[in-house]
Amino acid sequence: MESKPVMLQIVQHLKPGGIETMVLDLQRFLSDFDVHIVSIEGDRETALAGWERLRGVSDRLHFLNKPPGFQLSTMKQLATLMRDMRAEWIHTHHIGPLMYGGLAARMAGHLPLIHTEHDAWHLERAKNRRMQRALIWLTKPTLVADAQLVANNCKRFLPGSQYHLIPNGIDTDRFQAGDREAARLQFGLPTDTPLVGCAARLETVKGVDQLIEAIAKTPNHIHVALAGQGSQRAALEQRATNLGIMDRVHFLGGVNDMPAFYRSLDLFCLASHQEGLPLSPLEAQSTGVPCVLTDVGGSKEAVCPKTGTLVSDGDIDGLARAITDTLKNERTESPREFVLEHGNVVRMTAAYLALKNTAYGQGKHA
Repeated sequence: MESKPVMLQIVQHLKPGGIETMVLDLQRFLSDFDVHIVSIEGDRETALAGWERLRGVSDRLHFLNKPPGFQLSTMKQLATLMRDMRAEWIHTHHIGPLMYGGLAARMAGHLPLIHTEHDAWHLERAKNRRMQRALIWLTKPTLVADAQLVANNCKRFLPGSQYHLIPNGIDTDRFQAGDREAARLQFGLPTDTPLVGCAARLETVKGVDQLIEAIAKTPNHIHVALAGQGSQRAALEQRATNLGIMDRVHFLGGVNDMPAFYRSLDLFCLASHQEGLPLSPLEAQSTGVPCVLTDVGGSKEAVCPKTGTLVSDGDIDGLARAITDTLKNERTESPREFVLEHGNVVRMTAAYLALKNTAYGQGKHA
């Protein structure tokens, strides 16, 4: 049997998150390639312990365990891995992987390179803009943006760079509607009250504190379930306690069965301060759950316009109203159709495959 061409997807780390989930989906659906994932930071044992999904593909994961700071040895280590695996394609995600993966690809023989930009707020810093311009000039990648807003910002900050638009997609076969009561029982959630949910890292950028403050302004029977871990958990628990709503806030920690989590909800809410094009709203809507999001980054591109609501970042009262009003409204349409049309992993994978096949036929990037 003829062997498939080897592709290395390079990420900063392998912790639960949008970029990492997308890369794992690409590994599954890019069946024309033998896809391996390289994590610049971290080690295998810690990553597998922190994310159950990685265990099924552990034989195609590679960890460089880079120490803090710039490490030329890590770049050389990555170039050696590329040569040893006879990689034919390199795909980097975000600026750190572009630096290490892009330069290593040149060291390994000017391997074809695709780079996906998942946000653009890091380019607001002049130092980052200079670095990214230099990396693009040196590595000459085919550039992809995962949202129209990201593409627009990249063109604004990096004039002259040509970006292909390939929106993020999720596995709509995996994320389908199901038994809500059974899902709530699975997580020990109340079955007799409206339930808002959020799946996000418990870090400041995700604005979970805004969601908790908004819940405190909604009727007392509305509860919220939080799926995710992070450094802000203790502070968020204290905030809920201070607001007198700790009995309405359910911290679930890391959740492995995300389809069941979304099925347990009446409404999904992501109150982030910054985003690229988030995957969690697409996942929730694919199970038929409407969304309320803060209008940041590419969030508006991830929300069904018929069933979803966007609220200004920092508008706690507006967030509370949107949550209350959405829960009151009778559902006449499902947001799943929006995801099938605009956020399906099959469409995303086909677009990447077409891009790779075009560049592969050219032999190198222009």
